[in-house]
Amino acid sequence: MTYPDRTTTPARTTTPTRTVVPTLFPPPGYAHAAVVEAGTRLAFMAGSVPLDPEGNLVGEGDIARQTEQVVANLDEALRAVGSDLSQVVASTVYVVADEPAALSTAWDVVRGTDLHAGPHTSTLLGTSCLGYRGQLVEITATAVVPDSPGGPGDRD
Repeated sequence: MTYPDRTTTPARTTTPTRTVVPTLFPPPGYAHAAVVEAGTRLAFMAGSVPLDPEGNLVGEGDIARQTEQVVANLDEALRAVGSDLSQVVASTVYVVADEPAALSTAWDVVRGTDLHAGPHTSTLLGTSCLGYRGQLVEITATAVVPDSPGGPGDRD
């Protein structure tokens, strides 16, 4: 097997390009598209849930408090793989709700966090049930994992 000569390989960028399309309706706090250059490491995160480290539900009956815990847990998981909330290029926010006001409560919390340091593609969905008893919020995400010298992203 042969490998390309690294001296002729263009440098990879780990900064996602986020686009708000000017000819479409301006989205409230998210981007229409995010592009990551091929060869960049991505982390596909499982749904982040509102449980503490002991597995106890945080914020029973409280969408805002559960959303805060979900974002904190997502940040912790991203950091464990060498990324962070600012590197998220796509997310889906699930809220147990059947009315827009409840969705807005969760979205307002998300928008006030580092998850929206730069707009990224995002979908906000109301659903009837999530995986844990009493769970009202879950967030899935895809994020760039920046290269670090000598780290897992440094490939020869």
